[in-house]
Amino acid sequence: MPKQSAIPTLPTFADAYAYSLDAWQRSVLFLDVMRQRGAQYEEHRTQTAPNVLEFEARLVTDGRTLARPVNYALVSIVPPEGVSIDASKRPFVVVDPRAGHGPGIGGFKADSEIGVAMKAGHPCYFIGFLPDPVPGQTIEDIALAEAGFLETVIARHPDADGKPCVIGNCQAGWAVMIVAALRPELFGPVIIAGAPLSYWAGVNGQNPMRYSGGLLGGSWLTALTGDLGAGIFDGAWLVQNFENQNPANTLWSKQYNLYSKIDTEAARYLGFERWWGGHVTLNAEEMQFIVDELFIGNKLATGEIRTSDGTAIDLRNIKSPIVVFCSKGDNITPPQQALDWILDLYDSVDEIRAYGQTIVYTVHETVGHLGIFVSAGVARKEHGEFASNIDLIDVLPPGLYEAVLTPGADVFEGRELLSGEWLMRCEARTLDDIRALGGNDIEDERRFATAAKLSEVNLSLYRTYLQPAIKAAVTPPVAEAMRSMHPLRLQYALFGPDNPFMAWTAALAEQVRQNREPAASNNPFVAWQETLSQQVVDGLDAWRRMAEQASEQTFHAIYGAPTLQAALGIDTTTDQSPRRAAKSLLHRELVDARIADLKSRMAQGSTCEALARALIFVGMARGGADERGLEAVRRLRQAHSDARQLELAEFKAVLREQYFMLLINEDAALAALPELLPSDVEERRSAFAALREVLDASGSVTGLASERLQRVATLFRLDSEPPVSITTGKAVRNRKAS
Repeated sequence: MPKQSAIPTLPTFADAYAYSLDAWQRSVLFLDVMRQRGAQYEEHRTQTAPNVLEFEARLVTDGRTLARPVNYALVSIVPPEGVSIDASKRPFVVVDPRAGHGPGIGGFKADSEIGVAMKAGHPCYFIGFLPDPVPGQTIEDIALAEAGFLETVIARHPDADGKPCVIGNCQAGWAVMIVAALRPELFGPVIIAGAPLSYWAGVNGQNPMRYSGGLLGGSWLTALTGDLGAGIFDGAWLVQNFENQNPANTLWSKQYNLYSKIDTEAARYLGFERWWGGHVTLNAEEMQFIVDELFIGNKLATGEIRTSDGTAIDLRNIKSPIVVFCSKGDNITPPQQALDWILDLYDSVDEIRAYGQTIVYTVHETVGHLGIFVSAGVARKEHGEFASNIDLIDVLPPGLYEAVLTPGADVFEGRELLSGEWLMRCEARTLDDIRALGGNDIEDERRFATAAKLSEVNLSLYRTYLQPAIKAAVTPPVAEAMRSMHPLRLQYALFGPDNPFMAWTAALAEQVRQNREPAASNNPFVAWQETLSQQVVDGLDAWRRMAEQASEQTFHAIYGAPTLQAALGIDTTTDQSPRRAAKSLLHRELVDARIADLKSRMAQGSTCEALARALIFVGMARGGADERGLEAVRRLRQAHSDARQLELAEFKAVLREQYFMLLINEDAALAALPELLPSDVEERRSAFAALREVLDASGSVTGLASERLQRVATLFRLDSEPPVSITTGKAVRNRKAS
């Protein structure tokens, strides 16, 4: 007989009563959480230096005491009980975003960027800020202050095996990149998480936030907002922009999730709201720079931003490895905005190598913008692996790589060399891999260039005709009153301690907790509630998609108009992008001189250089490197006293030189290899065994890598007389290994 479908059970009076009681109790508890949120907001707002750090911090440098004072500060993080710090490891410095919220998100939880770095044994520092800017401070002042902070960190760790690793989250990412371009000598690896650097980039139909500036007519509205604040830009407007990107979450899901899980969700909700509601302010001049030069002007990647003394900020000046962490689930900083600056600066991976840059990126599939630096799972996985393997990233040869993470449980060879639960492998990539993520075509570039030009015109009109009247009318008390009436602030104040109608909720909520009777999970009314909630979410999502489509079509129609483009001087006759980073003839000459120098020294060196050259030659066939190989090298260094004398920075320099020699002339570099080896056959065998141990650590040597290893074995002449010099024709004298 065919199976009969289950007959839905009609709700009973008992179901209705149980659900009604549960709903009423949840409503009371929900209101009490809103009361606590309001009280928490007021308490947080009155603090001198509010933050949401999970860890104890000690002030090192107050930016307000600097020659060019700023509202930033450097603090050291006190390791929690049970965490041991290795003084020989490079320090980590986490810089939090100043994008409307207060500081602390990088150390918001025990499993956070700061937390995982300390678990890996690194000293940690944090650069945060006060709610109100120092009058007159600029973005350049902040950059100079952050450079000074790094000088202090370096001075405090003279025995560290490398310069500080600096993490810049979101808006702090571009700020850190600016400092690294101006003061490259202060930086170890730079990790930028969810940070926009190519502001026009995106995929049609997916990334509508990039159209906002053009649809508002440019940055004149930024200037107006700053003038309405009497020279202060309210960060609550930035938070409002974030919330507008997901109305379903802002208007419904966030609150409904709390209401439906009121017995378990309150602590997590209040913890997040403590940061989300910690609004800060910026000087109007700071915000105008950010909008004009970055988000609308898109001048960072093209080297068009200059400091007050005329120095061009060129990201190609950065000499440290750059690690870019982004996500396809991030609608605030999509992968294109995080990565397309590479396409703006370079024509090929060879050009990246010519500048000596190492760029490593990883793209998460689903995590949202905040999850990149808030999610404990992301911290334990991606940030944990970056922290544990920062030395691997630091010694990678110049080029473009993708960090690929494999579960440790799936690794069978060299598993004992893993530092965590994942294996991190850096695989070589090309610019086509970046392009494959999607991005702008030439027509899109022209539209955004048109929007940038129109923004300049509108800003000039505003400053000429409206700004004098606005500034005369708005006094500081009026501006403060308007800030207090911002909708985001009101939503906290309405449920806060100043509202007398909320006084009864605490006592009633306590009674409810003592007599709590949640409805059963199979109660039909609970299922109907979930269905209704999903319908609300679906409706808001549909409205969002419609609004996003309309905004994109409007932007394309306005700024794609040939008449407007011609009027604003946009060249539509070529296929060249309206913006590209300028090339440097001086750099080309320096590269040529460097190539000549390396060619002249191919036969100079000792066993250390020979092993590095052979290791890179074989490793290039594998298309990348993973942490097992570096760990094997580290253990070999510990086992041999001569090798221990080579510090990480020197080891990195040796690897880079040998890599460039192979790139310049592989045949000549290999032909010169025997001249670097000792004359004693036993020493050569020992050196080759060490090479083989490092290569085997990353898995079996097969295919082209195996063929290259056989070629190296021949060059090592393991069973023959001393190698003969290709330049003198005489037997090579014994050389001591470095």
